[in-house]
Amino acid sequence: MKKFFKSISWLLVIATFIIIIDQLTKYFIRQYMVYGETWAPWDWMMPYARLLYIHNTGAAFGLFKDGNPIFMALAVIVSGVIIYYYPQVPKEEKVIRFALSLQLAGAVGNLIDRIFFGRVTDFISVGNFAIFNVADSSITVGVIILLIAVWWQDRNEKKKLAAAKLEEPVNEFGSEN
Repeated sequence: MKKFFKSISWLLVIATFIIIIDQLTKYFIRQYMVYGETWAPWDWMMPYARLLYIHNTGAAFGLFKDGNPIFMALAVIVSGVIIYYYPQVPKEEKVIRFALSLQLAGAVGNLIDRIFFGRVTDFISVGNFAIFNVADSSITVGVIILLIAVWWQDRNEKKKLAAAKLEEPVNEFGSEN
């Protein structure tokens, strides 16, 4: 068991740090803003970026309203899969490991809200985009980083295979040995 916790220690450190930021920002929003209130430091910012305190019973960015029980179960499953899979990712794959940490943090951050409040606190509003929070951002950035890392890894493996194929010896009849 000690070996397992050692293998996921960075996952837990990074995820915990982001979860703390997520929960602190939500706490301050709930404490210092009234539900539905909008705030921006300067009036000219209001159409572009602002804080807007709302509740969300759906998925990230307000999708699938009233799916709280489903998303609670999904967060537990996704978190379990990430915790199980993380030690199997080679230590050299730091970007993939970081992406998984971001995804875990986001899933747990919103799960905490769902358990204690029955809904997620959202407050970041940019332009006409859906209102979101730190946990939503963490999930989204984690997925994007993971996709780019996997694509990059696949691209490099294909290049290596192509280079190896070019180096294969060819006999006098033009076929490979």
